[in-house]
Amino acid sequence: MSYICQNCGKGTVHGISQRHKRGVAGRRWKKRAQATKRLFKPNLQKITVIKSRERVQMLLCTSCIKKFKKEGKIKS
Repeated sequence: MSYICQNCGKGTVHGISQRHKRGVAGRRWKKRAQATKRLFKPNLQKITVIKSRERVQMLLCTSCIKKFKKEGKIKS
């Protein structure tokens, strides 16, 4: 099973992590840390949701959990 929200489709995103881009205290460094590739993963939670009068387990991101709680699909 892939790491994707089952409601909105939010998944992992590729990006670059850079440390000390401008240098410490605004000064330029001669040797800076290299930019390395990394993954940004969504905060997914396994939650039981009421869907068409049945309880279903879903992998949801935290923003979808917030929406579902507001709609009353999740009892907290």
